[in-house]
Amino acid sequence: MDMKKKPTILVTNDDGMFAPGIKKLISIAKKFGTVLVVAPDSPQSGQGHAVTLSQPIRLHKVNVFEDVEAYECSGTPVDCVKLAKNVLFKDRNIDLCVSGINHGSNASINILYSGTMSAAMEAALENIDSIGFSHMNYSFDADMNAAESYIEMIIAYVLEKGLSDSRLLNVNIPNLPASEIKGIRICRQSQGRWEEEFQVGTDPRGERYYWLTGKFVAEDEGTDSDLWALRNGYISIVPSKYDLTDHKAIGHLKGLEI
Repeated sequence: MDMKKKPTILVTNDDGMFAPGIKKLISIAKKFGTVLVVAPDSPQSGQGHAVTLSQPIRLHKVNVFEDVEAYECSGTPVDCVKLAKNVLFKDRNIDLCVSGINHGSNASINILYSGTMSAAMEAALENIDSIGFSHMNYSFDADMNAAESYIEMIIAYVLEKGLSDSRLLNVNIPNLPASEIKGIRICRQSQGRWEEEFQVGTDPRGERYYWLTGKFVAEDEGTDSDLWALRNGYISIVPSKYDLTDHKAIGHLKGLEI
């Protein structure tokens, strides 16, 4: 990219327009170019790559961030990116999409459930270099300042060098003070799964309901994985793709071909 030209950066998230994480990400992105914001009007965690099909989507321009064009969207994080690309800014070239900073980890298998990462992945599908940022603190009041210099470094690198065919980075930040973050590691996605439980209750009308809960189980001890990096005080970066093909299994299954 020609850095003499001021880049256009789309910012989105899944925690909603008023989450501290998106505020921090916007303040960083403004240092690099013209920022455009399209974010959900309510929290959309766990929406994954969902799109809205059964009802209309609303867009409202809001004056939340100084000198930044911003729109609230009634749909999912993926809807936000689709509307940004195809409606709101269809006549503008978007050079980079940054999503987050998510309140909570999106390492390992969590990328599949994450609205934050799905928004970034949708932009990658549109051939836009994209980065999803997540912080391993689920609190609404999480301190996002510790990794600011690293986030700047990552954005600057992608704007200058671009990304490979995947066009997507999954960046996770450990919940540590700045002095304890050891640096950055380029990783693979760790293996893990959720052991899920449903709490059963009865609502005031006497109807039974189920509330999903559970715990994450890591199934990977590799020192080249994102979970290892995060446990050991590093920011993890996983180059990610939307191709879910298990290429190693193709040869094994050739016997099924007719």
